[in-house]
Amino acid sequence: MRFFSWFIKGYAISLFVVLVLFSTSAKAGGIVKIGVAGPFSGPVAAFGDQFWRGAEQAAHDINANGGVAGKKILLVRGDDSCEPKQALSVANRLVDLEEVNAVMGHFCSSTTVTASEIYADAGLLMITPASTNPMVTERGLPTIFRTTGRDDQQGTVAANFVVDKLHAKRVAIIHDKTTYGLGLAEAFKARLNTLGVTQVLFDGLTRGEKDFNALVTKVKGKHADVVYFGGIHNEAGPFARQLKEQGVSAPMVSGDGIVSDEFVLSAGGPGYAEGVYMTFGADPRKIPAGASVVAGYRKRGIEPEGYTLYSYATIQVIAAAMVGSGTTTDGEKMAEWLHNNSVDTIMGKKSWDAKGDLTILDYVMYRWDDKGGYGEVE
Repeated sequence: MRFFSWFIKGYAISLFVVLVLFSTSAKAGGIVKIGVAGPFSGPVAAFGDQFWRGAEQAAHDINANGGVAGKKILLVRGDDSCEPKQALSVANRLVDLEEVNAVMGHFCSSTTVTASEIYADAGLLMITPASTNPMVTERGLPTIFRTTGRDDQQGTVAANFVVDKLHAKRVAIIHDKTTYGLGLAEAFKARLNTLGVTQVLFDGLTRGEKDFNALVTKVKGKHADVVYFGGIHNEAGPFARQLKEQGVSAPMVSGDGIVSDEFVLSAGGPGYAEGVYMTFGADPRKIPAGASVVAGYRKRGIEPEGYTLYSYATIQVIAAAMVGSGTTTDGEKMAEWLHNNSVDTIMGKKSWDAKGDLTILDYVMYRWDDKGGYGEVE
């Protein structure tokens, strides 16, 4: 019995040593773990798909060219379903269990704001390719960045377009009550008011609902000549369809939350999406630096729409920060390097201000056509 006890104790100690050595070897041997956090399930999973397509291809291409300081990138998926509580769990898992070296994500502003507190406390570099609410970078969190613009910027572009190009006098503003949708609507409203136009309606709908006819009736009763919507394609599509079904001829204008062909599907087809305007960055598919990557996607039958190339570029930025700062583990040093250096990406050269926002922004206006595609408005 004494021998058996000694044997078990000795075996346990040996197993522990082996596991420690294996863990140390895995960390040193050669992988860089990057969390990819976003909505891979739920109503906005289409954007999670864009995230993953971009990140996966970037990791593949970087690994094929020697990796990051000789280490291969390993992506770790974190599904937050665009829900803040779930994002909190994802963030804790990526930090404590997965021990990732950096995070690309999240997508929804509400999840990014929630999760970024965890990453900042851990000193982990986090870069979002998509979250546009100003609060993402307004809280003084040193390791938090984005490779997209802000709602106060795209709201301004949209309001300028509505007043200067559409010559609107009676504007109805609708939002989905979320951090992103309400924030975007308020940014649009603020700029609209400074241009001398006061909205005739400012109202919200509930995410997940599909019948907005009562709200459309309100819009119709206000005789709006433009309808602005702050939110995601899931509600924007049915709302656009019901506007047309009730005979509202006023054009609908929205933001980057509808930059997916899922908007057309949720609207019920191109006929209902046609004529809807949206703000988004200058089409990354047309930037010369990314031409070969875009061609590669299309050769495989994939159209790199929406945030696909933003995600690709974000992985490039993370890799560059690791190489430039000389560390794959110290997020604060990576962040310091990014604050003082620019990075060449497939979307052109990117640099950041003291808050972690891009120094150069490129929001433009797009219009959905009768074939289910969108193009930049001249």
